Amino acid sequence: MPNLLAYLALALWPVVTALLFRRLSPARAMILALVGGYLLLPEPPAAFDLPLFPPLTKHNIPALSALVALVWTQGAGASLLPRNGFARVLLAIFVLSPVVTVLANPEPLVFTGNYVPGLGLKDAVALPLQQALLILPFLLARRLLATGPAQRELLLALFHSGLVYSVLMLIEIRLSPQLNLWIYGYFQHSFEQTIRFGGFRPTVFLYHGIWVAFFCMSALVAAWALWKSDREGNRITYFVGGLYLAAVLVLAKSLGAIVLAVGLVPLVLLLGPVMQINAAILIACLALSYPLMKGVGAVPEDAILERAAAVSPDRANSVGFRFDQENQLLDRAQRKPLFGWGSWGRNHVHDEVTGQIETVADGRWIITIGIYGWIGFLAEFGLISLPLFLLWRETVSRRNGEVTPFIAPLGLLLAFNLFDMLPNATLTPITWMIAGALTGYAEALRSERLQEPEQPRSRLGWKPIL
Repeated sequence: MPNLLAYLALALWPVVTALLFRRLSPARAMILALVGGYLLLPEPPAAFDLPLFPPLTKHNIPALSALVALVWTQGAGASLLPRNGFARVLLAIFVLSPVVTVLANPEPLVFTGNYVPGLGLKDAVALPLQQALLILPFLLARRLLATGPAQRELLLALFHSGLVYSVLMLIEIRLSPQLNLWIYGYFQHSFEQTIRFGGFRPTVFLYHGIWVAFFCMSALVAAWALWKSDREGNRITYFVGGLYLAAVLVLAKSLGAIVLAVGLVPLVLLLGPVMQINAAILIACLALSYPLMKGVGAVPEDAILERAAAVSPDRANSVGFRFDQENQLLDRAQRKPLFGWGSWGRNHVHDEVTGQIETVADGRWIITIGIYGWIGFLAEFGLISLPLFLLWRETVSRRNGEVTPFIAPLGLLLAFNLFDMLPNATLTPITWMIAGALTGYAEALRSERLQEPEQPRSRLGWKPIL
């Protein structure tokens, strides 16, 4: 169980956030509050569980604190809601569709020796509030990170926090994942899953080693994006930092994150902004197509298993287990396809006698479909992927060819995060911040385009600006 320090850290984070907003620009304060909270605060079960309210955890306390601090220091100001009509529709569905989920699931799941309660009034209040808190980083970033300098601040925050976090990662690589136990009094996951290739993969204060490796990969991409766009004489710092973070990522022993880095870094280094955005669109389309193909039974599972077996039997067993779990969970989801089964583990397959959960839900897509149905999936993944399409629409229609060089690497990071949510549930506040930054920038480009006079399109191509 979490100790007193775990709850104290959660309780004091609003104070930290308020101090950041008093001393820094709103954009930088929001970035540090959300990134710092995600990396340093304890994972659930450390939470404040209030009546008729979703649990307040590290995943929503920083964003809620940032919203209050922003209003306190800056006033209400501009609206947090996106200007794009389709984004507003997706946002409304994302927040409000859980009410329909609750109405569609009043019945308990009854087993011989146990039962799972039906959904009621408390859930009809708590689930929409939970969704609203979850989407806050997106809304804040859309308002505060819609410019090139603010997006550079986000990349700098990822890079510098990655360097700091790498020290904690190296400690756990050497000593085994113990920091959360030593500081907050509990281990947040299964210790067996930290043992890899004769050593340990770090967990630090995140949910799982996969999350730590994915963050390290993001910091690595930020380093090379900053190196490529640097105009202030810091290229050596970013170059050395990029090499160092690559070494730490390898030591973290997470094959998925390493593969993503091998695909991402060359795209950032070799392609221009528009080609990077095109690549991000392609990756996003591939990520979105998998759940849809899975839903209609069009995924060539046998061929994928054969390829995995050619790599190693263990890899084939792992892929086969994931396919089996996805199929069971998807079969159950198809019984309530539109709005899902709701919370309390109702989306899982249970033992008919004991009521014990028998399935494992790893990918974010299958978790979302099981809980909120295909409507909830389309709203959530639509909000994450829509900024890429809005950005693509604006960049291909730009007449003066100018676009910030920081938005394209962030777009690639978002697309690869979307792809990683097929096998993993790596949806984090950083994911939402990047999606919000892209949305705000795409809206700014559209506003500027609509105000521009008609003029011939330049043959010189796209010219990145700071």
